This record gives sequence, C-alpha cells and structure tokens, in this order.
Amino acid sequence: MQPRNMSMSGVVDLAAVKAAGEAKAKAEQARADAARQGGGAGSAPGGAVPPSALVFDVTEAGFESDVIQLSNEVPVVLDFWAEWCEPCKQLSPLLERLTVEANGRVVLAKVDVEANQTLMQQFGIQGIPAVFAVVAGQVLPLFQGLAPEQQIRETLAQLVQVAEERFGLIGLQVDPGAEGAPVAAEDSVPAGPYDALLEAAVGALDAGDFAGAVRAYQDVLAQDPTNTEAKLGLAQAALLTRVGGMDPQAVRTAAAENPKDPAAQMDAADLDLAGGHVDDAFGRLVDTVRVTFGDDRDAVRVRLLELFEVIGADDPRVSAARTALARVLF
Repeated sequence: MQPRNMSMSGVVDLAAVKAAGEAKAKAEQARADAARQGGGAGSAPGGAVPPSALVFDVTEAGFESDVIQLSNEVPVVLDFWAEWCEPCKQLSPLLERLTVEANGRVVLAKVDVEANQTLMQQFGIQGIPAVFAVVAGQVLPLFQGLAPEQQIRETLAQLVQVAEERFGLIGLQVDPGAEGAPVAAEDSVPAGPYDALLEAAVGALDAGDFAGAVRAYQDVLAQDPTNTEAKLGLAQAALLTRVGGMDPQAVRTAAAENPKDPAAQMDAADLDLAGGHVDDAFGRLVDTVRVTFGDDRDAVRVRLLELFEVIGADDPRVSAARTALARVLF
C-alpha cells in the first residue's frame, strides 16, 4: 500500500508540504531500485534497503559520501579492524549480527586500518578493535577492545535513542524482499493490519476533524511505534490542529516583540511551515534553540523535530536544518 498524501483541506496552505511529500516518495522509489540492483547503504540513505546493505566496507575515498552524508539519515557505527587482529575477529561478527537485528536503526561501516591509515590517524586510534559512531556529522567514541554483548547492545540502544531524540533520525527502511525476491504488484499487496485506522485518519483530515485524525494516528502508533505513515500523518495533523485557531497577525506580532520567547517563536514557526515557508520555520527554531536554555531549549528542539516529520527526512532542507541544529547543540 502506497503512502497516502496528507489532506489539503482546512484553513492553511500546505501545498509546499504536499510537494515535499511527492519528492520524498520519488526519492524512496529511486533508492529502493538502487538497493535491488545491489547498491550499498551509502547509495540509498533513508530508503528501503536489503539487510545486506546495513553492513559495508568503507575507505578514505568514500568516507564523505558513505559515512558523513549517510549519518544525516541513520547512525553510522564505525568498526576499525585488521586481518591480523584476533580480538577484531571476535568483535566484528557480533557487531554485524547486532546491526542486522537493529533492522535499520543503525548501519555498520567496517574500516580496514591497514588500507586506511589516514582515517586511523584522524580518529586518533591507538589500538584496535576500536568502535566509533557518526550521527548527523558528529563523531562519538563508543568503546575500544572487546566488550560483552549486553554492554554493546545497551550502547547501541543509547546511540539510537540519542539519534532519534536529538536529531530526529529514525533510520533506514529495511526491505527483506529486496535481496533479489520479486516485488509484488501494488494491487496484489494485501491490506495491512492498520489500514482501517489510517483510512479513518485521512477521512478525518478531509472532514476538517484534525483532533480525530490525531487520535486515529495515535491509535496506530500505540500498537506499532515505528509506523512511518502514522508518524508523518500525526505530525501533519498536529500542525493543523495548532494553527487552526491562531490569529496570524497576533502570532507574528508576538514573535517580533519577543524574539527569545519559546512559545511565541514556536507558534510563528508553525505558521511559517503551514504557509510553505519551510526554511523560515526551521531557521526561526534553530535561532531560538541558540538563545534558550534548559526546558525551554528542549521544548523548541522537540518542536523542530516534529516539523522535520511534517516535511520528511529526505528533504534537503531537513538535512541542512539538522546540521545547523547539531552545531547549536554541540
């Protein structure tokens, strides 16, 4: 079943959001095609990939595209190893297995230090095995040497949590059927377990019942927290709910008069996004994160991540805003 477009009914103009959704769908199809033709994880960031693409070798020449750029879509774990390293031979298979089990929430990039001495020096590695992560372009040391499986599981779980909560990274969509199995025609795909609820949500949006749409999407996510369509729909319905009762002139006056007021800036950003001014909305909230602290900063950061969901992870404006947010936070 193909993702549904958001309803355009209501009092706000979301034409830009619809266009972004269409662009995202095209990008996902292109990535899925590349995955079926054997492309690596780096060639299909954010799209449907086969499980074999979750673990790949990386070199100095491809580090920028295969790791740095990909890290804007999914946390990239780096395994520095060498053929002569006996502990590496124990650790690497474990990392590979846990990566596949994570089902797209992380990917594993293997770095042969013998063939990539410059990378080893750049990371300041004194011994191997050594494990790092790259999230939204930020390098995080994880551990060095062998570690118990449970400890590694906990470390990866924390990495996934940080990536999602701070940067809105939900990882890659894994398609087991992309390993060479034929893809069924769209009209032969059986209805999914949540299709009735999702259809109800779309119907509520068409009727202008945004609160009803929010409840329907929340019902899906209560049973399936990773449902991509429900996450996108909930973010869109929540935005429509917030802006529906706003006085645009009053909101913009309050934002202009109170540049450090989180609530005023979040309301103005909602109006920006609903009106199709995506860069303005993202820039406003990044600037507000820069000048706020504590709970206020966290509330603005969370709102920004919610607006990322409305536009979609593959939109270049989202990637640029994630990078800007990372610079402010770190």
